[in-house]
Amino acid sequence: MTGLGPVAWPPPVPIRTERLVLRESEARDRAEFIELFASPEVGTYVGGSRPRAELERAVPAVPGRRSGLFVIDLDGAMIGMITLDRRDAGRPGRSGRPGHVRPEGGEAELGYLFLPEAWGRGYAAEACAAALDWFADALPGEPVVLSTQTANDRAMRLAAKLGFVEVERFEEYGAEQWFGVWPGRAMT
Repeated sequence: MTGLGPVAWPPPVPIRTERLVLRESEARDRAEFIELFASPEVGTYVGGSRPRAELERAVPAVPGRRSGLFVIDLDGAMIGMITLDRRDAGRPGRSGRPGHVRPEGGEAELGYLFLPEAWGRGYAAEACAAALDWFADALPGEPVVLSTQTANDRAMRLAAKLGFVEVERFEEYGAEQWFGVWPGRAMT
């Protein structure tokens, strides 16, 4: 994945919603990053969890410090993360290669992970909508895509709520994948 291009990172000020703050990662987030990637519940549709001991050794003191990664903060504590990354052009793409909306690939792809205790409270919808609005301002007219397993009912509902439109379904990682595009604020 490559960066977001001409976008200054991190944003000059954190993004605030009614209940959340989207901000750059900090050292205080390390334990929650480890918890996210070690959680069997979180790993269900993203390739599984990783051993906690491995994560303790591998996760840097300030994890997730990179372009396109927002920490989702609720009352001063990390409850999840959102990523906006360029979808690898080498991944399956159109013309017999599903998973892209433009021939050259490289679309921005929305990803997110939340700690299980934050599930079911609308935080993902609130945070993802704010990240998409920020992206639409930063790179107007740029498509944003999302891919998830069709078996992931929560992700399918969130994609619809955010206004993603189905482009196609395909088989990848041994499961049926749903692939959609966000047409932007003006069309949702």
